[in-house]
Amino acid sequence: MQGNQRVINTLKTLLAGELAARDQYFIHSRMYDDWGLSKLYERLDHERQEETQHADAIIKRLLFLEAQPDLNQQDSLNVGTDVVSMLKNDLALEYKVVKALRDAIKICEEALDYQSSAMLKIQLADTEEDHAYWLEKQLGLIDKIGLANYLQSQM
Repeated sequence: MQGNQRVINTLKTLLAGELAARDQYFIHSRMYDDWGLSKLYERLDHERQEETQHADAIIKRLLFLEAQPDLNQQDSLNVGTDVVSMLKNDLALEYKVVKALRDAIKICEEALDYQSSAMLKIQLADTEEDHAYWLEKQLGLIDKIGLANYLQSQM
């Protein structure tokens, strides 16, 4: 089925963001693992898998709309150098994704592409209610109990 070009372009932009999110979580999870922070490693590896699932859904939708997904294009990564900067960089990324998803949903609905909109609403809920919320909680815990106690709890 030939898709609306504006929707296709929007989905391609979202795909570039999901690929970057996947890779940022990938490197951060491996850094946590290297530092012995196994709980953070497990959570970020889970997030990496979910970002891969989001990218997969967008790729499948683009193919359905008779568009060619481009996996060579992705947003830049913001790799942190310590736990706090990594969490903050990941949260900034999730906030960016939330805005992009909201804008994309509006574009899809204006183009009467309700299937793409429905797919993106699922990703938006996951991004807001799981990814961003969890990151906000981690930064809040660091403020409440201090970095040293937080790091100890993540071993």
